[in-house]
Amino acid sequence: MSPTAAEFLQWLESASWAVHIRQSLWLYPALEIVHITGIAILVGAAFLFDLRLLGFSENLPVSGLANHLLPWSKRGLWLIVPSGLLLFITNAETLGKDPTFWLKMLLLVIAGLNALVFHKLIYPSRFHSEPEKRLPFPAKISASISITVWIAVIACGRLLAY
Repeated sequence: MSPTAAEFLQWLESASWAVHIRQSLWLYPALEIVHITGIAILVGAAFLFDLRLLGFSENLPVSGLANHLLPWSKRGLWLIVPSGLLLFITNAETLGKDPTFWLKMLLLVIAGLNALVFHKLIYPSRFHSEPEKRLPFPAKISASISITVWIAVIACGRLLAY
């Protein structure tokens, strides 16, 4: 790690917000609860949608399920990002050197790119015109990637706690 990056991480960790969160009896645990709740909302909704893409619950229309579940994933993201950033600053120096943290960040980028590819290339309007029981193969690939990556992100997050 470069001296500039190390100094930045040290500065983050010594910032008044980070110190206050670390020293508070309730703030750090509250942020963890918010973070985990966001994960449950985001990943739970994504998993249910991905399972439908893989052929489960064929009686449920994909477009209807997308309209219902995917906004919940976005809401989960609104909880995860700020709470994750605040949790990070409390231990920035250690996390900045931890390969598990960087693996988690890489996996999050992959999850985001997978979602972007799905929504921009795989799930446009032509997807809606196909019979719902014959979903395009790329949708199944995207769903498989999504499930695998989110499980790995969760595993990395848990490993960081130890």
